[in-house]
Amino acid sequence: MHGMRGLSVFISDIRNCQNKEQERQRIDKELGNVRNRFKNEKGLSPYEKKKYVWKMLYIYMLGYDVDFGHMEAVSLISAPKYPEKQVGYIVTSCLLNENHDFLRLAINTVRNDIIGRNETFQCLALTMVGNIGGREFAESLAPDVQKLLLSSSCRPLVRKKAALCLLRLYRKNPDVVNVDGWADRMAQLLDERDLGVLTSSMSLLVALVSNNHEAYWSCLPKCVKTLERLARNQDIPQEYTYYGIPSPWLQVKTMRALQYFPTIEDPYTRRTLFEVLQRILMGTDVVKNVNKNNASHAVLFEALALVMHLDAEKEMMSQCVALLGKFIAVREPNIRYLGLENMTRMLMVTDAQEIIKRHQAQIITSLKDPDISIRRRALDLLYGMCDVTNAKDIVEELLQYLSSADFTMREELSLKAAILSEKFAPDLSWYVDVILQLIDKAGDFISDDIWFRVVQFVTNNDDLQPYAAAKVKEYLEKPAVHETMVKVSAYILGEYSHLLARRPGCSPKEIFGILHEKLPTVSTTTIPILLSAYAKILMHTQPPDQELQSQIWAIFNKYESCIDAEIQQRAVEYFALCQKGAALMDILAEMPKFPERKSSLIKRAEYSEADTAEQSAIKLRAQQQPSNALVVTDQPPANGATSPVPVGPLSLAMVPSMITTEDHTSTGQALSQQNGSLTKVDPQHPSADLLGDLLGPLAIEGPPGATVQSEHNAVSRLEGGPDAVDGSAIVPVEEQRNTVQPIGNIAERFHALCLKDSGVLYEDPYIQIGIKAEWRAHHGRLVLFLGNKNTAPLVSVQALMLPPAHLKMELSLVPDTIPPRAQVQCPLEVVNLRPSRDVAVLDFSYKFGTNMVNVKLRLPAVLNKFLQPIPVPAEEFFPQWRSLSGPPLKLQEVV
Repeated sequence: MHGMRGLSVFISDIRNCQNKEQERQRIDKELGNVRNRFKNEKGLSPYEKKKYVWKMLYIYMLGYDVDFGHMEAVSLISAPKYPEKQVGYIVTSCLLNENHDFLRLAINTVRNDIIGRNETFQCLALTMVGNIGGREFAESLAPDVQKLLLSSSCRPLVRKKAALCLLRLYRKNPDVVNVDGWADRMAQLLDERDLGVLTSSMSLLVALVSNNHEAYWSCLPKCVKTLERLARNQDIPQEYTYYGIPSPWLQVKTMRALQYFPTIEDPYTRRTLFEVLQRILMGTDVVKNVNKNNASHAVLFEALALVMHLDAEKEMMSQCVALLGKFIAVREPNIRYLGLENMTRMLMVTDAQEIIKRHQAQIITSLKDPDISIRRRALDLLYGMCDVTNAKDIVEELLQYLSSADFTMREELSLKAAILSEKFAPDLSWYVDVILQLIDKAGDFISDDIWFRVVQFVTNNDDLQPYAAAKVKEYLEKPAVHETMVKVSAYILGEYSHLLARRPGCSPKEIFGILHEKLPTVSTTTIPILLSAYAKILMHTQPPDQELQSQIWAIFNKYESCIDAEIQQRAVEYFALCQKGAALMDILAEMPKFPERKSSLIKRAEYSEADTAEQSAIKLRAQQQPSNALVVTDQPPANGATSPVPVGPLSLAMVPSMITTEDHTSTGQALSQQNGSLTKVDPQHPSADLLGDLLGPLAIEGPPGATVQSEHNAVSRLEGGPDAVDGSAIVPVEEQRNTVQPIGNIAERFHALCLKDSGVLYEDPYIQIGIKAEWRAHHGRLVLFLGNKNTAPLVSVQALMLPPAHLKMELSLVPDTIPPRAQVQCPLEVVNLRPSRDVAVLDFSYKFGTNMVNVKLRLPAVLNKFLQPIPVPAEEFFPQWRSLSGPPLKLQEVV
């Protein structure tokens, strides 16, 4: 392209365009000019044609369509001189695909260049055929390319390109390229001394043996000999030595080819190969040079794959596992990842699992790695290496990790923990404990399949039923319970709570009260299960309790007019059945046992998308013998369990409220401090008016245990007027005047964080408190960044969460001392139980020198953080909207 002034000017014009529109205009102008010149092709000199074809290629590279000039590009292939021929081959390779009709016109010219004596033209032709690789090229040119590859008179450069060209043709059209009888020819090529030709030929061999290894047994000793030559660094040119490693690409390709042969029968060849592999395993170590690390570990991990394929002796397998155990402990994340991945693949090797178990502690440590890909690999490995002997330890570690795991991993983590606990449970009670802990810690990520399973196991095992009923009752008594826990508890207590009747606190009336407390907090998919549980409890109450009967009948009456058809039908039917008297016992009899089936959880894991390492672990899980403690079934419970359906906002709004007048009565006043002010608020239950909650002012709910006396003392200290409070968010300690003032407006910082997920919450001359959050449905995960801005440590650091009643919050341990110029991170888990305007408060204090600072800060865990859009089609929205009754549904105001 040098010396083409018109092309240089065109490229310069394109680069000088100020915007896309100018570029488009300049290109359209140039395309019009080129089209006009091509129409008068007889007047074009070879130089001009070459220039215009270069311009077409440049325009095409910019992303514009070039739908003409293809014939001119193809015609340049026939030019006798190299500059024009080079342009023709390059532009044709870029602009045309294998199905283009114009390529047929060039086949004869390309063939003449391949069988000719000009090596430069041969290289151009082979490069283009290798890039395009069409069927017609394969039919016409494959025999000539094969001859060129085997020719002893051609230079290595040409033969190397011929091998790669033949590889492309064979991959694209294996039925067209005739490779019958090529075993001896490939064996001949493997004796080649030139490493460039040998590397290209080895790539071709990998493709051939992947389709039919039986025909190429004669190549196996040659591959071992090549690998031995490379491992011993014999006769390796300097240009093929990469950071002291002899041709790592050829080593990888050779070991890849050997993996397609099922076994090595010849004892001498097998012994030689194992000696080479032993040399590779012993000679690889982690060094500081990244490029050398990459090359050496590429060879090493391919060697490990070959060792696994050949099912080597136990001593070598132990050495491989020990080496991988060393790699999963290094600092380099890529090496740790590969170590975990290969260790997962080794689980399929006989006797390797017991050796891998020795590294269980280090693998568990990898679960806490900052890199999520490494955490996933560690999870896959733990899942694969689990058996009856270590199931309890691994599942307990997974449960402990679940609380701090990323949202993106919690569903997979929960599923695998559920499968392991099901297959390897030492006893039934342990299995129930594990599943209930899963639901308690990660309810949002527990699929219905998991709680269906625990219900099935409880139903099929009579001895387990009292224990399961007592256990779910314990969870229901907690103040914050996930809705999935309510579902499984309602089902089990409805069926088996009568088995606990003689225990204190387990009368039917008390069981009903515990369940009924959760009714206002659940969605429409859970209410039918609760109604079924009420009917079962009423049926099991002997002798009948009139007060309990009246309460349950009132609930059925209230839901008879519910907009949700499932809830309405159950309420009507259960109320009618309750009038049947003794017949109710037969109609609502205990659920029958479920038939034995293959685990639906394992089937779900098998059908999920997984890479090679995950497939290894899943296959191993399917092969291992499960514990005899469990009876495996997969049918969902029929009584009270409804399949999940999308819940629209209108459906939720139309559920009748079951909160009585007494529930709305204030139980006292709570004291709390906003960022800059101290206010009294009345703790209230969530209003039925959801829009009012959304649009109303924010309030703060103070600590639940505040006494009236402490409220009085706190208010009396602040009676100086509102200005004394609004100026700072710092609370005086021991009635001393605090000289530490915040930097910036704290209220503005809080309101800014209500609209974004990261920023500074509070700052003063000594400390900066930053926040970073991620939200998913009614779960939130915040990280508090506590940064010491000074050269002296901050001591007596304390952080206390003051959550309102609708939030469940768990703050990790805050260190007592923050070192100089250091920053610590404190994760905070948040679960929103119901809509509310109240805001959580962080009570934070520290000491710097003689200054004791205490500040109470509003946390931006406000209602809008937990909102998620739900698309509702017009055909669903308007019928529900028109069915609403009450105040006017449409208000209009002219302003």
